[in-house]
Amino acid sequence: MAFVRSRTVLQIWIDVIFAIFVREIKSKFSDKLGISWAVAQPVSFIFVLSYIRSAIEGGETHSMPTFVFMVYGMICIQLFLTTLTSTSGSIKKNKQLFSFRQVQPIASVIAVGLFELINKVAVISVLAMIMYLMQIEIDIYDPLRILVYLVLIWFIALSTGMLFALARAFIPEIDKIRTMLQRPLFFISGVFFSLQDLPEGLWKFLLWNPILHAIELSRFAAYPVYGAVGVSELYLFMFTIAITFFSLCCYTLCWKQAISR
Repeated sequence: MAFVRSRTVLQIWIDVIFAIFVREIKSKFSDKLGISWAVAQPVSFIFVLSYIRSAIEGGETHSMPTFVFMVYGMICIQLFLTTLTSTSGSIKKNKQLFSFRQVQPIASVIAVGLFELINKVAVISVLAMIMYLMQIEIDIYDPLRILVYLVLIWFIALSTGMLFALARAFIPEIDKIRTMLQRPLFFISGVFFSLQDLPEGLWKFLLWNPILHAIELSRFAAYPVYGAVGVSELYLFMFTIAITFFSLCCYTLCWKQAISR
């Protein structure tokens, strides 16, 4: 006699997100290098750029090792950019799954975003191991606060990516605009510089960027002597809440139209 197992709405959501998550892993790592390349590629990129900057400048940057200064910036910006890029294409990529009643577009966005978050956790672990083996100083004064900032960056990227994913369903060319807007973020988010290096007159042109706030605050959380000059934790939290609320409102209004196009 066959038994039908009833599931709650939450259990269905978890199962759907997990299934899309596994599908994402299989689709991205079908080559011979497999999942190791997802960690090796960003690790090598972050390590090489950070090491070059450290070798050129040497010593310290505002009381913290230059290598560590660069690592914090590179990890934060890569988490934002990779999550934004992946989630902005998640609805189109998994559109055929939405014919199943249990599968909704937001599940695809969350699954893809979780994959990028877990990937960056692996990258951070490998970088920490390399730094330990190379006897590079690792000093984290407030690890919980750094974790909070990383999660906030992830939420901003996830929400922004969902907005672009919805817009892409109506206007395919929006993806080109996203790519164009992403490019300068690498250079204006404090990855290669500190806000303290710039004249205060220029701060007003940069402080609208929440990623800059997150990077500077994460450095300050690791090295309190670094100083969080010009940035605001309140602004980072308020921006995250605002963009998350706005993206969920837009999703609620137009997700059905987006998948029917």
